Amino acid sequence: MEDVKKQIERLREELEYHNYRYYVLDDPEISDADYDKMLKELEKLEKQHPEFYDENSPTQRVGGVPLKEFNQVRHNVPMLSLQDVFSYEELRDFDRRVKSELPDVEYIVELKIDGLSVCLSYDEGRLKRAATRGDGLIGEDVTLNVRTIKSVPLKINYNYPLEVRGEVYMPRDAFEKLNIEREELEQPLFANPRNAAAGSLRQLDSNITAKRKLDIFIFNLQSIEGKELKTHYDALEFLNSIGFKVSPKRILCKDIDEVIEKIEELSQIRGELPFDIDGIVIKVNDLKDREKLGQTSKTPRWAVAYKFPAEKKKTKVKDIIVQVGRTGAITPTAILEPVRIAGSTVSRATLHNEDYIKQKDIRIGDSVIIQKAGEIIPEVVEVVIEDRNGDEKVFNMPEKCPECGGDVVREEGEAALRCTNISCPAQLKRSIIHFASRDAMNIEGLGPQIISLLMDNNLIHDAADLYYLKFDDLVNLERMGKKSAQNLINSIEKSKDNDIDKFIFGLGIRYIGNKGAKNLARAFKSIDNLINASYEELIEVEEIGDKMAESIIAFFQEEHNKKLIEKFRQSGINFILKDANNNENKIFENLTFVLTGSLSKYSRKDAESIIESLGGKVSSSVSKKTSYVLAGEDAGSKLKKAQELNIKIISEDDFEDMIKGVN
Repeated sequence: MEDVKKQIERLREELEYHNYRYYVLDDPEISDADYDKMLKELEKLEKQHPEFYDENSPTQRVGGVPLKEFNQVRHNVPMLSLQDVFSYEELRDFDRRVKSELPDVEYIVELKIDGLSVCLSYDEGRLKRAATRGDGLIGEDVTLNVRTIKSVPLKINYNYPLEVRGEVYMPRDAFEKLNIEREELEQPLFANPRNAAAGSLRQLDSNITAKRKLDIFIFNLQSIEGKELKTHYDALEFLNSIGFKVSPKRILCKDIDEVIEKIEELSQIRGELPFDIDGIVIKVNDLKDREKLGQTSKTPRWAVAYKFPAEKKKTKVKDIIVQVGRTGAITPTAILEPVRIAGSTVSRATLHNEDYIKQKDIRIGDSVIIQKAGEIIPEVVEVVIEDRNGDEKVFNMPEKCPECGGDVVREEGEAALRCTNISCPAQLKRSIIHFASRDAMNIEGLGPQIISLLMDNNLIHDAADLYYLKFDDLVNLERMGKKSAQNLINSIEKSKDNDIDKFIFGLGIRYIGNKGAKNLARAFKSIDNLINASYEELIEVEEIGDKMAESIIAFFQEEHNKKLIEKFRQSGINFILKDANNNENKIFENLTFVLTGSLSKYSRKDAESIIESLGGKVSSSVSKKTSYVLAGEDAGSKLKKAQELNIKIISEDDFEDMIKGVN
């Protein structure tokens, strides 16, 4: 037995060593086949001998049992954000502030990786915990997910406690592959690698994270016991030597002029990197100098981030097409010659509406400048008039719906054209996709592809038809076996019991978002009450304005929608707010809260959920209707307005006392 234990330990050590060579040094010593052979051998031994289980084994990087939610963890040292600067003049201002206290200073310049910051804690050479930045004071425990990232060492060659900060990111090739897969499955695309990394790291199911090809660069040694280090550069070199993949392209600079010179050089290679950067970080190198400079409540005084301006690229408009949304809006989109911008290759750009095209005089065949600033689809910001040769074609919006041939209208005060045919297949499909989505009825397993399959086979013509599907309708469909068919029937049945805010949002009433649906559900407590609500009653509801009220009334008066609601009713969907008649523990009923500043004991989402579960409302702005303002650290203008209006301001301790019923 002792020999087996030694064999397992030897395999683990060898695999970790080869992980380090491959993922950190990018210098493998063995082939992928040899690595896989060793890993399979270890998996086999661990399966035969579960008594030697180790959570830090290389075999445990594949993911585990899905979580219901992330635990919150308080950071030992706050994870501050960096002050952004957008010009060299602002950078020189930073240098002047530093030199007013430190005449002789050395800087270190690093790439600002565009990802998600995490804190990794180690003790006795093992990864103990990984947490997201959160609000800087409290983050989420994402240890299970971080374990799946191959470049994160689960064991290091240092036995004393240490804590490091790093940036989790998704390489460009992994991002593009992921979006291709999602497009084939008709799933929403990620806007950029940063969003993909953040969404992947915060998956409750670590098996999904394990498939997403995340990576990490460590950018700071936060704390360490048993070792003295003089500079940040030395700290990164040390971390690299014990197993960490540290910030690349780190450069020492003797003064601010050299810093600016290096920024210019690094910005030139930005597009050649296999990952996204959104700026350059400039830090004071000496660790004792950093202590002298200190920090504000939000940012360190010894570092800034120089942010790149939004990236622009020149390309050509090959064509202009239009698409029909779930509310009938017809949106023009430019088909472009593919161009790489802001970390991804794009071949489309939004043209917003008819007015936008006319205002910028965008024509088919034009050379245009496009800009991408965080969105999935970039926008055309400028036409290169001097490139025109006379072959360009003026584009006119269609007079009929391109999907169904129905009439299109442009309502007064709106820029969008809309299809008036309520039976338009494009509208129906997108409305059903919306109805089944996570924020609406959350019907698991009912994605765009399955919805298309059901519509193509004439099994559904609207969202209500979903509730009349039978097992026999589904089981013989393409890509739908017995298990998948039964799972989908179960998911649809389960959704009948959702609370009515989910149903209201799922109906897709124009202008009614998630929050508006919740406010309507609380105010009217049943779908029938909402259907019969007057304009005056509707505008009394928190954050429901004139347009929204008119839209709700118009929706329920439309004959097609009346029939749809009746079909939903007959199917057995819940039409009454849960616990509507139970006021027990509704201590916040008729109270409106506004949250401001950074909360230390709760995430903002958790605080909102607590308030709503106890019958209260959460508003985004302070008004005379506000009952309480819950103020955290660094509260801003909302706190000032509350003071001006004599609104009661409460701390987190006060809030906890209220929850306990003390007040």
